[in-house]
Amino acid sequence: MELKKIALNDVHEALGAKMVPFAGYNMPVRYSSDLEEHNTVRNAVGIFDVSHMGEFMLRGPKALDLIQRITSNDASKLADGKVQYSCFPNEEGGIVDDLLVYRLGEEEYMLVVNASNIEKDWAWVSKYNTEGVELENISDEMSLFAVQGPKAVDALQPLTKIDLANMVYYTFDKGEFAGVQDVIVSATGYTGSGGFEIYVKNEDAKKVFDAIMEAGKEHGIKPIGLGARDTLRLEMGFCLYGNDINDTTSPLEAGLGWITKFDKDFTNAANLKAQKEAGVTRKLIGFEMLEKAIPRAHYEIVNEAGEQVGEVTSGTMSPSMGKGIGMGYVTTDYSKPGKEIFVRVRNKDMKAQVVKLPILKK
Repeated sequence: MELKKIALNDVHEALGAKMVPFAGYNMPVRYSSDLEEHNTVRNAVGIFDVSHMGEFMLRGPKALDLIQRITSNDASKLADGKVQYSCFPNEEGGIVDDLLVYRLGEEEYMLVVNASNIEKDWAWVSKYNTEGVELENISDEMSLFAVQGPKAVDALQPLTKIDLANMVYYTFDKGEFAGVQDVIVSATGYTGSGGFEIYVKNEDAKKVFDAIMEAGKEHGIKPIGLGARDTLRLEMGFCLYGNDINDTTSPLEAGLGWITKFDKDFTNAANLKAQKEAGVTRKLIGFEMLEKAIPRAHYEIVNEAGEQVGEVTSGTMSPSMGKGIGMGYVTTDYSKPGKEIFVRVRNKDMKAQVVKLPILKK
């Protein structure tokens, strides 16, 4: 299958990005080094091109009803300009995908889904669309930039009249940005360092990207790849679909009970409610290594006796903390913060400790 290219593919190659296949797209994984890019976002400002993400528009009087039926969170609580984190539960107790729900108007919503799941999610939403909601998959027409870091406001404010400094987490506004009309600017950040997402049509992508790079120059802006995106989100304990959540992980096991609202009916709600009442047998945890080792996905998590009690789903060397950190599923009796666990690294059991999320404390 041929790799898809994001609109600014050639721009990233010209910037010296190392391009790799990711979720069916040719994507920039790094420009300089993961460490340098990670620290740029934590201390200054960086720009990620995440145009591989999917966007679906839902319009009509039954749009909210459809969202309520297929997502776990309660989208009736949204007002215009608000965003909600949610997931599509499947019929077997797992997760089709996690997503963001944007309320653009009473009868207009945008769903932002993971690149690797665009086709699967589109089929899922379409399958449940029995009430004639107007669906439009605009994924191939849109570019998305995530400008992240403590200097993001200073870098971007000259480009728009939208009041960025006072934009609350999980809200958005629509307006002129870098001379382009009707740009959606939101604050949903996946790095834990603050910042904004900018949704623009592909034909305006280069103009907007160049304007951001120019405006951010005095604040030390750099393009950032997927490598640093992974270490940044992992320090925050944010789930990555395909690693920490998938078709077989329940939102309750994944610590996503807070987005699973049982005061409405949704796909597989009854089974998930029964699971909540019975209690889950495994939980997604964050942990930090107490010995010098880097945990990796699929490494076994064992107890002191060497018996397997779980598995690592994401792991890395934390650039901010200078030690190995990770996430993984363990049996519930090993899930309490402070609990000692061991990660089996090349047949050696290395000591680690369960920590409360986020792993990186502010």
